[in-house]
Amino acid sequence: APLALLWLLLLCAAARPQWVGEPLPLPASGRDLLLAVDVSGSMDYADMLWDDEPISRLELVKRLLGDFIEDRRGDRVGLILFGSQAYLQAPLTFDRHTVRTWLDEALIGIAGKNTAIGDAIGLAVKRLRQRPAQSRVLVLITDGANNGGEIEPLTAAQLAAEEGVRIYTIGIGADPQQSGVLGALGFSTLDLDETSLRAIADATGGEYFRARSQAELSQIELTLDRLEPVAQQPTLARPARALYAWPLALALLGSLLLASRTLWPDLPQRLRRRA
Repeated sequence: APLALLWLLLLCAAARPQWVGEPLPLPASGRDLLLAVDVSGSMDYADMLWDDEPISRLELVKRLLGDFIEDRRGDRVGLILFGSQAYLQAPLTFDRHTVRTWLDEALIGIAGKNTAIGDAIGLAVKRLRQRPAQSRVLVLITDGANNGGEIEPLTAAQLAAEEGVRIYTIGIGADPQQSGVLGALGFSTLDLDETSLRAIADATGGEYFRARSQAELSQIELTLDRLEPVAQQPTLARPARALYAWPLALALLGSLLLASRTLWPDLPQRLRRRA
């Protein structure tokens, strides 16, 4: 009987029971914000500085966008990673922590070594066109020029404009004089096509930024904050609390008691004598 009870407690813990609370309303106004991040091979170049230490361009994006994502309370945030192809890493969600985790786990070359800016825009338009018209925002971050994919960036930008998607483009990379030994020798490590990025932003009613520091990213955040939040369909969430720890603790306690009776069968009698 004791063993059967222990098995029941363990099975109960393995089932991971939960207490589900009353429905709570989630924010009813905000923006639908997709982040498209370049993970092509050039994003591995360590020409950026953080606390006077060289870091890669992708690492800078992760650090700059980490707090930015966490600050988007009330907004749905999603993540697109692109290289030679573009794919949706995280759909639009209020779970900002998960989006940040997916960004932190992004690897160089995971989507190919080239830069398909047009495909990233096309995928974003496909995901955003079902959202309220005034809330569709794409933030596109890259360090290079379009050299892959099937859609030309300006063609994709025109499609985005027709669908009411605003695109804010961000160029990543140090200036040639800041980019280490190669920069000092007069070689540019930056293929950034700022002309095209400005044209993409202008065509959709967005803006173009250079991001080399937290201060520059703050300007982008202030710009997005000025966008009027759009009323969303009310959403309810039921908070859940895991309860598996209780049967697991009881099973552990029961196992210890059962083991003590097996190892020291006369222990109860000794305790009575001392009493």
